[in-house]
Formats: sequence, C-alpha cells, structure tokens
Amino acid sequence: MDKQAVIDCTRRWIASVVIGLDLCPFAGRVFQAEKVRYAVTDAAEEGALLTDLASELQALASRPASEVETTLLIHPRALGDFLGYNDFLGAAERLVGGLGLRGTIQLASFHPGYQFAGAEPGAVENYTNRSPYPMLHLLREESVSAVAADRGALREIPRRNVETMRRLGRGKILEMLRAARGGQ
Repeated sequence: MDKQAVIDCTRRWIASVVIGLDLCPFAGRVFQAEKVRYAVTDAAEEGALLTDLASELQALASRPASEVETTLLIHPRALGDFLGYNDFLGAAERLVGGLGLRGTIQLASFHPGYQFAGAEPGAVENYTNRSPYPMLHLLREESVSAVAADRGALREIPRRNVETMRRLGRGKILEMLRAARGGQ
C-alpha cells in the first residue's frame, strides 16, 4: 500500500468535498494551517486497528494543539464493510473512555459505504460522511468547543449538509469522489 497516495487522496477529498462544499465549516482553518495529522495504518483486523487507534489517541492528547489539532486515522485494509465498521465504533468509543480521554477527544466516523440509520444505501445524505477510505477522525473537544460557540448554528450543519448533497445530486457527488481518488 502506498501510504502517501492514500494521504494525497484524502487531502483531495477534504479540499474538494469537505471544505469545497462547506460540509464542515471548521475544517478549512485546520487544513490550511496544516494541523491535521494523517496516519495510515496497515492494520487489517480490528485488534490491530484498536492498537493503532490507542497510539494515535495518546499521541494527539500528548501534543499541543498548536502543532496537531486533529488526526485522521485512515485504515484502508480494515473494516471495508460498513456494518462491521459501524459495529467497531462502539469498541473505539470504549477505548477513548478506557484511556481517560472522554471529554478530551471525540471520534467522528467516515467510510466509503457510510449509511445513516433509516436511509437507503444510495441516498445522497449518506455522502456527507462518505470518504475515499474508512477512517476515524480524532477531534480535540476543546477545539470543537472553541469554534462552535453558536450551538444553534452547530445543530444546523447536518441539515444544511443534506440539503447541499440533495442539490448537487448523486451524479455530481460521485464525480467529485472519483476526482478525489485521482479519477478511479
């Protein structure tokens, strides 16, 4: 696996989809300041991924936000099936708590097959959380709180994102994801 190619693809996805469509109004600042750590793991099974997640959680917690504000743990070889990935999220959350990092770091989830509960597999709203590779986003809660002073605006983000995806349509979204993958 070419880890740099995985990172490059992820960076293109963030720039064109996440920031380009304003899905996360906080991403641009961190991305432009180069305070995102991209960790690509070779883990192919859940146990190894949990080990790598523990290392990344501790690394993020131990470094100042002025150096690294957030981490993307990208795992192209593990949990390619969304249902398995979704089941894994409970173990990942328990790990955050077990490391004493609840209230310090929170997880966000992204997957190529992401599907919201109650949504059809091809529904456009699923694309708000569809990424080129399965990944876990480790966010400092203090950073989220600092930029999310307006709780009303924060609650509006998911609704606005769904509207954006519906306005674009599935074809345009798929085109953007293909471009992020380098045309694949």
